[in-house]
Amino acid sequence: MEPTGLIEDDANLMDKKYPGNPTQSYRSQDPLRVTGEVMDWQGHSPEQLKAMQDNLERLRQLVVEAIED
Repeated sequence: MEPTGLIEDDANLMDKKYPGNPTQSYRSQDPLRVTGEVMDWQGHSPEQLKAMQDNLERLRQLVVEAIED
């Protein structure tokens, strides 16, 4: 992807314990230009998906909300 306008670090995905943006996560209000296609992407295993969903549910129960700024 290639930005067509301004981009900024995505506060919802950045790890605040480390400087910079180690996850390389960004957000933009402008469109992105598709420059290629990943042909060999492999998704998470059912076990990994279950663990992630369980963690999200645990966070919901703790009333931890995402940063939306």
